[in-house]
Parts: sequence; C-alpha cells; structure tokens
Amino acid sequence: MATVRTRDLAGTLVLCLALLAWTRWVAPQMLYGREVDAGAYLLVATNSLALIWRRVAPRRVLAVTTVASAAYMWFEYAYGPALLPFAIAVYTVARYLPWRTAAVAAGLAWPVLASHNLNDGVALTDVVGFLPAAGWIAVPFAIGTTVAQRTESVARDRREALERGIQEERLRMAQEVHDIVGHGLAAIKMQADIALHVLPKQPEIARPTLEAVSATSAQALDELRTTLRMLRSADESKASMPGLADLEALYQRMRDAGLRVRVRTIGPPSTLPAETDMTAYRTIQESLTNVLKHAYPKEADIVLENEPGALRIRVISAHPETEAPPSGGLGIAGMRERVAAHGGRFAAGPAPGARFIVDAWLPVSTS
Repeated sequence: MATVRTRDLAGTLVLCLALLAWTRWVAPQMLYGREVDAGAYLLVATNSLALIWRRVAPRRVLAVTTVASAAYMWFEYAYGPALLPFAIAVYTVARYLPWRTAAVAAGLAWPVLASHNLNDGVALTDVVGFLPAAGWIAVPFAIGTTVAQRTESVARDRREALERGIQEERLRMAQEVHDIVGHGLAAIKMQADIALHVLPKQPEIARPTLEAVSATSAQALDELRTTLRMLRSADESKASMPGLADLEALYQRMRDAGLRVRVRTIGPPSTLPAETDMTAYRTIQESLTNVLKHAYPKEADIVLENEPGALRIRVISAHPETEAPPSGGLGIAGMRERVAAHGGRFAAGPAPGARFIVDAWLPVSTS
C-alpha cells in the first residue's frame, strides 16, 4: 500500500504556510476580491494540505483541490497563487495516472473550477469566461504528461539496455562454455584415439594416455564449474578466471593430446586486467584447439610479443586440412568479438607457406 513520503509532507507544509502568509499580508492589498476572513484561511489550508496525499490518491486530491479552489473563487477572494495547489494536483494526475484517466479527471475539474463565472452572470454558452480555468488545467496537465512520457522513455531505455546486457552476457557465457568444452573434448578425443591405437600392441603406452584423458576431462570440468559460478558471484569468478599465468598447464594438456607446441616470448610481460588476461588466454586456447582438430602436422608456434601498451599474440600452424565448420558466432568469430570488446584488433587466415595465422592485438592499460 502506498504511503505518504516525508518529502511530500514537508513540502506541502512549507507551501501551506507560504500561501497562508500570502493570504494574510498580500491578498488584502489586491485591488479586487472580498476581505480575507476565516473562510479564506480554511479554504487555502484545505487546498494546500490535501497535497500531502497527492501521490497516494491523486484523483481524490484533485477532487478536493477543485472544490476548494472553486469555493474560494465563488466567495470572490483574491486568487492567483491561492490556486497553485490545484495546478499541482492537475500535474500529479497527468504525471502518475494513465493518460485517458488523467484527461477525464482534468476534464471533469474544468467546469467545476469555472463555475464561479456563473456568480458573475456569465452564461454557460459564453466560452470566453471559461478560458482562464482552462489555462489553470491545460498548462500543468501538459507539463505532467511531458514529464511522464520522458520518464517512461528513460525507463524503457534502461530496460532495453538491461536486456542487451543480459543477451551479451549470455553470448559471453556461451563463448566461455564453447571454449572450455570444445578444447577439452578435442584433447580428449585425440588422446583416446592414441590410446586405442597403441592398446593392442603397446598397452604400457596406453595407460599414461588414458591418465591424460582423465586429467584433461577433470580440468575441463573445473573450468566449466568456474564459468558457471560467474552467474552467482562476480568477485569469486574474477579471482578464478584463467589467464596467461595458466598457459603452461594449457600447453602441457595440448602436448599430452599429441600437439607439438613451441612458445616464444618477446619483451618483458605486462600486467593485464583480469578480463583482458582471460581474453588472451582464451584466444590461445581456442587457436590451439582449432589446430588440434583441423591442422596437420599437429604443431603450433606461439609468439607473445609485449609491445609498449599492448600485447600481440600470434599462433602459427599448418593450413587446416579441412575448414572448421560454422559455429554460430563462436570459434574464430567468438575470438574476434572477445578481442574487439577490449579495444583490440584480430585477424585470422591463411598465410604464405601453407600456414594459418591467428593474430590478436590487445591494449594493455598503463594506469
């Protein structure tokens, strides 16, 4: 149930005191209007204090201020600022109620507010006599409607931005799962094929290969659990994100799967932000997984070049025997999106000498 806000209560009391002061000292100096008496103070106070509930019951408050304002003018007191509570009530109705409901409420208030013209002998058919009352309604109604539309537009933009963020997060999580599962399954398949090949004649070689299958699957499951924990705890996930410090373990898993990996580092390494560090790791991981699945011979050269303010990653391998199947925005396309999201550049394609090169450039913050 809606309740009165402290700010509304305080603001209404200040407005009431200001209008009572105006009624006491300014209204008597006006060149028109009857002498101020207790009735004038009562109507001004009623008109003002009703605004305390303007957000709780806007239509009822409009009804009270309409009757109080009409009575004030029927008794021919000097008006002007005394009608301000009525204007605020009209604004509130237009601001917080549906447009049609607000329009009906304001439309019903108009003839009541303008009824004091009958006291002056103005006929109901005399439209001119009703125009001032229309102004006290039309202006605050237009302002309230404009504010309501603008507020709704801002809220809609926020909802759309939130929805875009959710969709982007879903895509990022899909890329994470693709990288983890794709890498793990490719390595496991290669190791299982080796074990099956040597098992009949060299069973002693099959055992370490099967142990590598177990280790690779365990590692993939651990990374998958870490990724899924990102949905629950951002702080926890950042602390456990894989990065360049985990590359040696990645290289060893790929070597166990039968991929020959050579690494060259140029320049002193820089400290990368956690998400950029993970992007660099995932780029290398996905590139090696693609080499393992599609290239022959099964070997890759990795060059990590630490440039001033940037890290350049190149993964060089033989040209794939078969093109990688489309992956719905993952794989190479996913690497490109990851790198671009951090302000980097990415290229992947065939090169002279029957080679295939993945080339990623990531900016490194120096702050």
